[in-house]
Amino acid sequence: MAADHVERLDLYSRAAAAVAVGISESMGGRVHDRMVWAAMKAVYSGLIQDRMDVELAETYFNSVTRKVFATVGVDEHIEFVDTDFDSYSLETAPTLIRVFEGSADLAGLVRSILESAGFETPFADVDGDSSAAAALIEHRLRRVGALRRIDRAEMVDSVFYRGKGAYLVGRFQSGSHVVPMVFAILHQQGGLVVDAVLLTENQVSVLFSFTRSYFHVDTPCPSALVDFLASLMPRKRRAEIYTSIGYNKHGKTELYRELRRHLAMSGDRFEMARGVPGLVMVVFTVPGFDVVFKLIRDRFGEPKRITRDHVLNRYRLVFRHDRAGRLVDAQEFEHLEFDVDRFDPALLEVLTDACGRVVAVNEGRVHIAHCYVERRVTPLDIYLREADPDLAREAIIDYGQAIKDLAFGGIFPGDMLLKNFGVTRHGRVVFYDYDELTLLEACTFRAMPAASSIDDDMAADPWFPVGADDVFPEEFARFLGLEDPLRSLLFEHHGDLFDHKAWLDWQRRVKAGERMEIYPYDQRWRIQDRVGLL
Repeated sequence: MAADHVERLDLYSRAAAAVAVGISESMGGRVHDRMVWAAMKAVYSGLIQDRMDVELAETYFNSVTRKVFATVGVDEHIEFVDTDFDSYSLETAPTLIRVFEGSADLAGLVRSILESAGFETPFADVDGDSSAAAALIEHRLRRVGALRRIDRAEMVDSVFYRGKGAYLVGRFQSGSHVVPMVFAILHQQGGLVVDAVLLTENQVSVLFSFTRSYFHVDTPCPSALVDFLASLMPRKRRAEIYTSIGYNKHGKTELYRELRRHLAMSGDRFEMARGVPGLVMVVFTVPGFDVVFKLIRDRFGEPKRITRDHVLNRYRLVFRHDRAGRLVDAQEFEHLEFDVDRFDPALLEVLTDACGRVVAVNEGRVHIAHCYVERRVTPLDIYLREADPDLAREAIIDYGQAIKDLAFGGIFPGDMLLKNFGVTRHGRVVFYDYDELTLLEACTFRAMPAASSIDDDMAADPWFPVGADDVFPEEFARFLGLEDPLRSLLFEHHGDLFDHKAWLDWQRRVKAGERMEIYPYDQRWRIQDRVGLL
C-alpha cells in the first residue's frame, strides 16, 4: 500500500508531462497558438461530455495546458476555469450506494452490511463484531434521542483502503435523524475484525483529515461520491474531500474555484497570518477563507543554513510520505494572480521585499510564481495562551503524541518549537514547518556527554564534537518555552521523548520495516475498549 501510494502520486504528473511533450512535438511551431488551443478545448469538451468523471477530465486538460504555456493567472479561452458541465449527483449517477432496509435486529443489519462488502478473507468472528457494533450504534441512537431502530442504511458500494485499514462508509436514518456510520476493519492473524465504528461527523471528518494520506477508493463517478461524503461532513470543503479520496489535482482545481468565488463575494483582503514570522517562509491568509499561503523567502534568517532547493525537497518528501495524521497537506500552486487592492499594504510590502524572487507587481496585479496552500490551523503557542486550561492540557498531551506518531511513521520534525505546530478545529495537534524535517533513519540520537568542568557546562558552544545529524533528546525541553504545569504534564505523559534510548528504539523498528499502527480515530472508540463501558 505504501509503494502504491507513492506510485499513484507520481503517475499523474508523469502522464500529463508526457502528453504535453507529445502535443508539442506534433504541433511544432503552432504549439503556443492560443486560437488553436481554444478550438482544441471546444472539441475536447465535446469528447468528454458523457464521462462520469468529467470534472477530472477538465482538470487534466488544464494540467497539460499549464505545462505548455506556464500561464500567469488563468485564461478561460484555453483552460476550464469554471466547469462546462453540471456535476453528477447521487440522483443522476449510476448506483454508488447499497441500501439496506431497516430492521429491529441491529446486529443482523450490521452483519448484512459487513458480509455484502465482498471481502475474500472471512471475518474472524462476524457475529461477535456485529453484536458489538450494534451495541455502539444503539448507544449513539440514545445519545441523539432517536428511537432504537434503523429505518434505512445507505453504504458506499466501494471500499476505502488506507494503510493497514479498510473502511465501509455510509449513513443510517432513524426517524428524522441521519447519522454517519463507518466501520473500520483490520486484517489480523485470525481474519478480519471490526476495530471501530465511527458515528459522528467529527469522527468521520478526522478520518478524512487533511493531515492523512489519501484513500485508495475505486469509484466510477467521483462527484457523486463527493456529494455523499459531503452529507456526512458538511463543514469540510469539497476540495478537501476530492483530495482525501486521491484526486489531489482536482482538489487543487476545486480549491482555486472556491477561492475565486470567495473573493468575488467578499471584500476580504490578504493579510499576514497569526503567529511568529518564520525565518524561511512568509505566511498570509484571507480572514474568511480557512487556508494559508506560504511563500519561500529569498534569504533565510540566522541561524538557518539551508537552501531554497532543500525546502522544496522537504515539501516533496511530505507529499510522498505517510503523513501519520500529523503533517498538514500542502497544495503547490504556480503563477497565481490577484488584484493588488486585495492585499493589505503591510503584507504587500513584506512580500515584495522578502519574496521578490516569486512575487511581482505589475499593472495593478500581483503575480505569485510559486506558493504552497495549506489549511489554516491555530499555532500551538497561541492556542496554549488563549485556550481554556483543560483544553490546553489536552493539547500539550496531544503535542507529545504528535511527535511520537511522526516518529512511528519514520519522520523526525527537526524543529519542535511550539510555534511550528498547530491545533485543528477538532483539537488535534499537527506539524506544518517542514524546512528542518527529515527521515528518522537519517538522525543520530545521542546522550549528552557529562561536562568535565563547570566551564564546559557554562560554555555557549559545545565542548564535544557534534555531527550535522546528531540529535540530543535531553535538550528538547530547553527550547520549548513551556512552564509548569504544562511542562510537568508533558514529562508525565511523554517523558520518553527526552530519552535518546527511546528514539533509538523507534528508529530501529522503523529501519526494520515495522509499520507501527497509527489509528485515524480516537482509541476510546475502538470496539474492544468501548463496548464494555456502555
